[in-house]
Amino acid sequence: MKKDREFKMAMSDLVEKLFEMRHLARQGGGAERIEKQHAKGKLTARERVDLLLDNDSFEEFDMYVTHRSTDFGLDKEHYYGDGVVTGRGTIDGRPVFIFSQDFTVYGGSLSETFANKINKIMDMAMKAGAPVIGLNDSGGARIQEGVLSLAGYAEIFQRNVMASGVIPQISAILGPCAGGAVYSPALTDFVIMTKNTSYMFVTGPKVVKTVTNEVVTDEDLGGAMIHASKSGVAHFAAESEENALKLVRLLIGYLPQNNLEEPPIKPTKDPIERMEDDLNEIIPDNANQPYNMKDIIHSIVDEHEFLEVARHYAMNMITGFARFNGRPVGIVANQPNYLAGVLDINASRKAARFVRFCDAFNIPILTLVDVPGFLPGTAQEYGGIIAHGAKLLYAFAEATVPKVTVIIRKAYGGAYDVMSSKHLRGDLNYAWPTAEIAVMGPKGAVEILFRKELKGEDRLEKSAVLEKEYRDKFANPYVAARYGYIDDVIEPRNTRFRVIRALEALSMKKEINPMKKHGNIPL
Repeated sequence: MKKDREFKMAMSDLVEKLFEMRHLARQGGGAERIEKQHAKGKLTARERVDLLLDNDSFEEFDMYVTHRSTDFGLDKEHYYGDGVVTGRGTIDGRPVFIFSQDFTVYGGSLSETFANKINKIMDMAMKAGAPVIGLNDSGGARIQEGVLSLAGYAEIFQRNVMASGVIPQISAILGPCAGGAVYSPALTDFVIMTKNTSYMFVTGPKVVKTVTNEVVTDEDLGGAMIHASKSGVAHFAAESEENALKLVRLLIGYLPQNNLEEPPIKPTKDPIERMEDDLNEIIPDNANQPYNMKDIIHSIVDEHEFLEVARHYAMNMITGFARFNGRPVGIVANQPNYLAGVLDINASRKAARFVRFCDAFNIPILTLVDVPGFLPGTAQEYGGIIAHGAKLLYAFAEATVPKVTVIIRKAYGGAYDVMSSKHLRGDLNYAWPTAEIAVMGPKGAVEILFRKELKGEDRLEKSAVLEKEYRDKFANPYVAARYGYIDDVIEPRNTRFRVIRALEALSMKKEINPMKKHGNIPL
């Protein structure tokens, strides 16, 4: 009995020691630094994890890891966890792996052991076939560790590449992200930034001032809206950290756990046969008059819910996720409300990357087409519109997931081919009665075909007559339908029903590309 009491007392002391160690580890850089973090309007690493994951689902790993460095006084200062919280948990009951960088410990700077913790999580995620979520808040490499910290970044980059197309990778930028630290998020599938509290750049304002003599602030150089609207690096710009973490949860809900699984189906009460009478009147009588493609999207998807991706970038192209009868679908659509929905460099890049993501993770693609062609001009040609436009062509042609296309109005020239045409293995291609499929618009075509006839004083009258003839011949979908390039001409208000039926018909689709190491996409 005495030995039992002694053992229980010893165990009690050990358990108490365990609780003390855990409490110490959870303090990060200490109360003062946590207070400074809050004063900047930022949450701590652990608060972020708690907000993101299901309640009581987080299981932390490597809580007691400390750095191994002795240079520059590091041997005198150690923090459990070494600046990053890692572990696994669930979102809506589905497993995810997560790392959350802790700015209160050495400014969230990456050390050898810090990197090892992230590497371990990524390796576990690959083995388990579950998404990886990174909550980034780091000043970059830990200078005191030199090449060890650089090696740590490279190890993470290598894992990002190996995981690409195998498991979803999502990065939330919730503070600074500079130097080598920006490349890991850039290699992931989606990047979410917070306005006013996060930024990304390879070289900061001080280096920019020294090298180029430009004076620029952190926000103007690499803030959330800069990357969401100008560079396209950020897919979402959230108003707050709480909003950013909600976006992560929402995004995960559309994605499968890995490339071998199907996306999760969410039951819906939205009727398959729901008609939208307004769609029969949405296309303006004037072919040059814009309308909002998002009105069509919201009308036909489940519960009218659409999660737009890269909303502020290349706004002439719409990309995002929705559901049809509970099934997640990626939507790619031209936006006539912005630059007439024309294809340019940025729109092509944006859509190509989204298409390739959907194809990698078994998400069907719905393409809504109203495109007058590629944007002309020296800026586009010098910028490589040929190569960038080819990226989108390549992405659609390579994709083997179910592909449903609806031509709403214009589908002119090479842009018709590129936008998931039947010739790029589009599975079911529909058109509204308002569809115009031709090499170019009536005005341009008439000027080329009848340039000799259009000389003289009655030029304008002749041109109007010829344009009408051209429009009567090509401003309808029936010529393409006659050749089988359009599977059916559908009533606009019935679009939801036809898309759902098409996706159901294609749900068991199997298509395999030729065996190869990989293709050579025109990067």
